[in-house]
Amino acid sequence: MDISIVIPLFNEEESLPELCSWIEKVMNKNNYSYEVFLIDDGSKDSSWQVIEELSAKNSSIKGVKFRRNYGKSAALNIGFQKASGDVVITMDADLQDSPDEIPALYDKIMKEDFDLVSG
Repeated sequence: MDISIVIPLFNEEESLPELCSWIEKVMNKNNYSYEVFLIDDGSKDSSWQVIEELSAKNSSIKGVKFRRNYGKSAALNIGFQKASGDVVITMDADLQDSPDEIPALYDKIMKEDFDLVSG
């Protein structure tokens, strides 16, 4: 597996479909094998239902649901534990991080031998 993407989220029902579609487009364009972990940190909206729908359409999308809000650090920790990609990339769910940056981040790690890259 080339890339694992870990996305903690809280009440992001509106942005998830666009984010996952954008990620899928970038991954397919670059022929990456990938998985996306959407970590629902106790959302009160329908984020979990959206995650289930997205996962049913794309087997690369996986969800984890917390019973209550534990915070971003806990969500990232679970995502890191589950990730199996050669490179792990974290993103925010609110579309503030562009999936178009993924190839450059991946290349820094895999081709330029960096241990850690921050965008």
